[in-house]
Amino acid sequence: MSTQYTPEATIAHWIDGKVVHESGSRTQDIFNPATGAVVRQVELASAKTVLQAIESGKAAFPAWANTPPIRRARILDKFLQLLNQHKDQLAAILTQEHGKVFSDAQGEVTRGIDIVEFACGAPQLLKGDYTEQVSTDIDNWSVRQPLGVVAGITPFNFPCMVPMWMYPMAIACGNAFILKPSERDPSVSLYMAQLLKEAGLPDGVFNVVQGDKLAVDTLIEHEEVRALSFVGSTPIAQYIYQTGASHGKRVQALGGAKNHMVVMPDADMDAAIDGLIGAAYGSAGERCMAISVAVLVGDVADHIVPRLAERARALKIGNGMQPENEMGPVITRQALERIEGYIGAGVEQGATLVVDGRDTKVSGHENGFFVGGTLFDHVTPEMTIYKEEIFGPVLVCVRVASLEAAIDLIHGHEFGNGVSCYTSDGHVAREFSRRIQVGMVGINVPIPVPMAWHGFGGWKKSLFGDMHAYGEEGVRFYTKQKSIMQRWPETIGAGAEFSMPVAK
Repeated sequence: MSTQYTPEATIAHWIDGKVVHESGSRTQDIFNPATGAVVRQVELASAKTVLQAIESGKAAFPAWANTPPIRRARILDKFLQLLNQHKDQLAAILTQEHGKVFSDAQGEVTRGIDIVEFACGAPQLLKGDYTEQVSTDIDNWSVRQPLGVVAGITPFNFPCMVPMWMYPMAIACGNAFILKPSERDPSVSLYMAQLLKEAGLPDGVFNVVQGDKLAVDTLIEHEEVRALSFVGSTPIAQYIYQTGASHGKRVQALGGAKNHMVVMPDADMDAAIDGLIGAAYGSAGERCMAISVAVLVGDVADHIVPRLAERARALKIGNGMQPENEMGPVITRQALERIEGYIGAGVEQGATLVVDGRDTKVSGHENGFFVGGTLFDHVTPEMTIYKEEIFGPVLVCVRVASLEAAIDLIHGHEFGNGVSCYTSDGHVAREFSRRIQVGMVGINVPIPVPMAWHGFGGWKKSLFGDMHAYGEEGVRFYTKQKSIMQRWPETIGAGAEFSMPVAK
């Protein structure tokens, strides 16, 4: 029978197959955002603890890299089974520490499980190429080999799914992995570690260090950490990319977003409204793929904004564990204050505030970190609420005259993470998806998050690095290619060759 997990009063680290507490360490409060109450604390690792995790991974790596890929995959398959058995408990922990509604937390866990399932097929993806007789009596082949100790630095908004973008593929490829989760909702990291151990993963192959910038910088600077994968804000993504590269590391850093949905006059308006409401206000807007800009073409705004306002006002807001609720709180009081500050800036800069989500109170949860669904109209590209990522339940509407104007608007933004277009015209759909300079595109799909075998990533300032997350891109990121040419003694003896070798 698999282990049930109850978070301790103080969330610590997982090193060499066990929970490790650091004596006298700094701690930080973990809140239940729905109540505003402190539910537990998390230790913040010193450099010494991070180094302990690195040494654990370094010691475990040689044997794990030498383990046949099919045996690594079998351990991940057992882990997959355990995740499916415990997904509701994982989701409940997510809801308590993050605040998202339980059904959304279940969806997050399920999308993470999809990637673990994909990683179980890594033996097929790790095959190299072979050319017999590439030259006279010479064969040439390539192999993909693991990097060593690699690390992932993950955000608060998807504490289960985003780490699963990283460590299943890294482990399947033969690496040792160190996870540095968000300190705001870290409990699921230790639960996943326990399930990996129960699945048979050798100690040291997966380690967890809780912490802040000190832990991150230690991972970036240590020569034994060969690669870093990050998801978070653009300034931090750029810092990690530049600093990691300066230390000779492979880096994949996913940054911020300002995702647009273009609604054409011929779109199914009911579907477009449903798409906007769910994509803008789901998870209280705390998604890197949330739609935060509605680009309304022609006279669409006159028809759609009143209906959006009606739906925004009717959102059921409250504790995410109550099944009738559609939107929970934001992660912290600081996030609440920041979001309300953006709303105030929008008003000051001349946008029309159609629905105001400030000062939202939920009965029985008066100290919770709740922001109501907020809707702006007549927003222009110069306004702060258009330019910057708010990361909250705020939808801004921009009116444009044509598809060309909509595309130009999107291209003028610094981010290029996700985008969507609602239309019933196949030519418009084709032109939009072909021309738009954004990494993930939806046609009549509001949140076009690719499935596990396709890979996730944006363009422009939404991604720093050459490779997207998970899928076959994940295999390439967590392995290096080696080319081998071979000739046997009976063909040797023609003497020294001083010219460039060519096929003969």
